[in-house]
Amino acid sequence: MDTTATEPVRTYIDATGQRLRDDGCEVRTEDWGGVPVLVGYRADFKLRWMATRLHLFTIAAPATVVTAAGLEAFSTSALDYVIARKGSLRGVQSGVAVLPALVGTEIEPAAVAWAREKQRLKFAALCRPVVVDAGTGAAAAFRGNPMLGFVYAAHLRRKLDTYFPAA
Repeated sequence: MDTTATEPVRTYIDATGQRLRDDGCEVRTEDWGGVPVLVGYRADFKLRWMATRLHLFTIAAPATVVTAAGLEAFSTSALDYVIARKGSLRGVQSGVAVLPALVGTEIEPAAVAWAREKQRLKFAALCRPVVVDAGTGAAAAFRGNPMLGFVYAAHLRRKLDTYFPAA
């Protein structure tokens, strides 16, 4: 993945960081193999989620060209990251979710299709990849109601809409 961040990409990622802060997330920048990556975190507990706590991470990284293969690899890395950070007790009234976003100015249609297709799962861990066209502000992600993890679906849609609003 080429990660040369253009001005529109940097601007979009900075604005995403502010939206995360405005929503009460802890926000920081981390170095992922020489690439500055925005990481936002929040935890929510709701009785209607069968009395579970959901640890939600939003991770945004620059990409010159967003491909389906690049998004899949980034999503896998992001899911592994959140499981390592907060997933040791997942399934015991605790779960983790991640919204991994690749932000670029050249988006392959296959990447958009892959992001919209479905949410990705591991045991008590949800992943909803996001593709952002920094030039237009368009954000593609799965926003449906999955069979597994359905109790979190409305919450994840609200967070997607808040952090990655429609252009």
